[in-house]
This record gives sequence, C-alpha cells and structure tokens, in this order.
Amino acid sequence: MNPVAVTYHRDSQTLEIDYGDTTAVLSAELLRVFSPSAEVRGHSEAERVLQTGKRHVGVEKLEAVGNYAIRIVFDDGHDTGIYSWDYLRELHDRREEYWQDYLVQLKQANASRLPAIPIGHWTPPRKP
Repeated sequence: MNPVAVTYHRDSQTLEIDYGDTTAVLSAELLRVFSPSAEVRGHSEAERVLQTGKRHVGVEKLEAVGNYAIRIVFDDGHDTGIYSWDYLRELHDRREEYWQDYLVQLKQANASRLPAIPIGHWTPPRKP
C-alpha cells in the first residue's frame, strides 16, 4: 500500500507516513535499528547485527526508490537500507513487539541505546 504523504520531522526525529487509513509515526532510532539492509539484517536471522548507540540518530535525507520504497540516509552514515512501503507499515503495526524484543536483546548483550563516548589515552597530571 503506497502512502498518501511522507514527512520527516527533524525536531522529534520521526518519520510520519500517511497511508490514508492510518498514519504511521516511526522514530529515526527505530528505523535505523530495524534497517532492512544486509549490513544490519545479515542474510539470515543468525547473522543479524544488534545495533547499539543509536538513541540520538537522525535522518539526513530521504530518497524515493521507484514507487515502492524509500532509501533513508542517516546522520551516522548508514545509507544502504531500502524501506518498502509494506515494510514501513509492518514496522508501524508491530513496533511495540519489535521494540520490546530489541530492548531485551540490548539487555542480554549488556549494551545500550546511548552512543559510546570514546575515551582517549589519559595521563594523570604530574606532581610538581
């Protein structure tokens, strides 16, 4: 089912998709974590790569892919997922189930939605 309108809201980092019968509102984080790309999904469920540190990810650009999908370019550099209208509708319809599964996976992996803060080599100050 093709949408009537698609709008990205930068302030709330949400993608709004009007399907006519319903409006899907999907966070950039959810879209990034559940990217349909092989980089994220692998070629089987066993190859799926848990996405961590995506809490503040945003969308830089949306590109139409024919009449059936969009490609989303995220501000973390990820740009290989092709999101069909059907897949986006599935994400909307099953977002609570998917999100809860994702939170469980993060907990099991002792991982976080928050980005890691790189800590460089630190040398304590010398005493005079």
